[in-house]
Amino acid sequence: MTQSNVPHAPGGVPAPDLQAILLVGGQGTRLRPLTINTPKPLLPTAGVPFLAHQLARARSFGVSRVVFATSYRAEMFEEVFGDGAGFGLSLAYVTEETPLGTGGAIRNAARGLTCGPDAPVLIFNGDVLSGHDIADQVRMHVDRDAAVTLHLAEVEDPSAFGCVPTDDEGRVTAFLEKTPDPVTNRINAGCYIFKRSVIDTIPEGEVVSVERQTFPGLIDAGALVLGYADRSYWLDVGTPAAFVQGSSDLVLGRLASPALPGAPGEHLALAGSDVSPQAKVEGGSVIGARATVAAGACVSGSVLGDDSVVAAGAVVTDSVIGTGARIAEGAVVRGAVIGDHAVIGPRNELPPGTRVWPGITLPDCAIRVSSEL
Repeated sequence: MTQSNVPHAPGGVPAPDLQAILLVGGQGTRLRPLTINTPKPLLPTAGVPFLAHQLARARSFGVSRVVFATSYRAEMFEEVFGDGAGFGLSLAYVTEETPLGTGGAIRNAARGLTCGPDAPVLIFNGDVLSGHDIADQVRMHVDRDAAVTLHLAEVEDPSAFGCVPTDDEGRVTAFLEKTPDPVTNRINAGCYIFKRSVIDTIPEGEVVSVERQTFPGLIDAGALVLGYADRSYWLDVGTPAAFVQGSSDLVLGRLASPALPGAPGEHLALAGSDVSPQAKVEGGSVIGARATVAAGACVSGSVLGDDSVVAAGAVVTDSVIGTGARIAEGAVVRGAVIGDHAVIGPRNELPPGTRVWPGITLPDCAIRVSSEL
């Protein structure tokens, strides 16, 4: 790919011809039962697999080759994305036979890179939505000849995260654990630019954490580790609530994505879906292919899987409804995860946090007090 073919990044300047490593090895246990049969990065999000948004956005910043660092259900990624031609990318797949941690996974996947030792390499996580300017992060990294440049998200409440302080010149000075009294509101956002040769210093075949070992080790050795801080959109979609929010935000246009199949709006209805004119569908909801929303039903801020049904008078809010699942007449589902082909019988009222496993049927007016079913 020549520089003239690189799409312009939001800053108006083409990013360098980048190669990248995409970390997609996690099992997504916080999102079960959605991830029992599907890796978290492949879950339908705003009408397409989650990673489609990341790949399309990476391509828009000049990324030409992406190496998938896979582990859990590794074969599914190539089945979905193939050689990457549909995204204008070259894709490679490297699997961890045993979990190697973030640093070990990066080192293992680096054998799929083809760039030289001084080239910048983008590392990003398969469970994060971000609106930051990757091209600007790369420019900062290259201009200052850094070993690593980390994206630091500025959040309202950093106490739930470890924080990353920097000095006046943007140099990272420490990686601090979670604390009720953080020294900065900047957190590790999970997107890094490595100099290719620095990746090769990570021990091969060993379990290594970049947060606890690689980055602190580089700082101690005097290497230049920079922080690229901003307050753009950022979301870790690792929980059901965050997953639903991320999908809704994409549909509503709060975060732009080249992969969104349609224009932003109150809802996205996929091919073959049937939404009654007498139904209310809003809040960035996605209605899956061949799914049905009957008259009098209300769906808000939710993801309905393919072939699912929300019957007359049912209410679904901030929830995920699996493939082929059915929400019967008058049922109320709020902040819940309903597995594939599960049936929520008439007049059930499921509280936030409920998770119904695939194939389970809740009878008419069943009384449920547990947060996990």
